[in-house]
Amino acid sequence: MTCNVGGIERPIRIGAGALAIMAGLFGGLSGAMSGIALGVGAILLLTGAVGYCPLFTLLGINTCTSASGPKK
Repeated sequence: MTCNVGGIERPIRIGAGALAIMAGLFGGLSGAMSGIALGVGAILLLTGAVGYCPLFTLLGINTCTSASGPKK
């Protein structure tokens, strides 16, 4: 996997993912909405932590610079 998420986007994804997970767990949402919030939060947290987003690959987007993360 090559890094395609970088710069300021990675910490924003991590923060938004953590907030979505917290909302899913403690937000008092209905069952379906809680599940959606947990799923979206997990995806954002994972893509931010790893620095790779499969959707970005499909769309041809790359925000990662050579200094933002290792290329594998």
